Amino acid sequence: MTPTTDRTAVEAANTAFYEAMETGDFDTVSQLWLDDGATPITCVHPGWPVLTGRGEVLRSYALIMANTEYIQFFLTDLTVTVTGDTALVTCTENILSGGPAEDGAELGPLMGQLVVATNLFRRTPEGWRIWSHHASPVLTETDDTPGGDDPDAPGLHGTP
Repeated sequence: MTPTTDRTAVEAANTAFYEAMETGDFDTVSQLWLDDGATPITCVHPGWPVLTGRGEVLRSYALIMANTEYIQFFLTDLTVTVTGDTALVTCTENILSGGPAEDGAELGPLMGQLVVATNLFRRTPEGWRIWSHHASPVLTETDDTPGGDDPDAPGLHGTP
């Protein structure tokens, strides 16, 4: 395959992963994770410890899907790098989600969150599969953080 074809295939697998999460398609999420019997997969959700192995990782997605009524990902800052049979995708997940509805409402309150993610893929005979997913929340500056509204002040985005 050519580098462009590989990048396109990896980006398609990455997109399929997020679309499966949005639609609650656990079977597709499961199929997109590496399952070669020899290589342990890993996952870090924001605020969670490292999860290792298919059992732990897939249980976490089942739990997330069972407790998330609505989720939508808008991916930005997407980069795809392919080297041999390994591919690295980095992106910003702009997430809009809502939990279970309360008091007869159709949908629970919606929340927005910014998360940076690294998705590591391996080429398999079945196509590109996720080997590792690591997501971390993006801290945003508020008036309570060092520097307040001053972009030149030391703090989260400035230099100490």
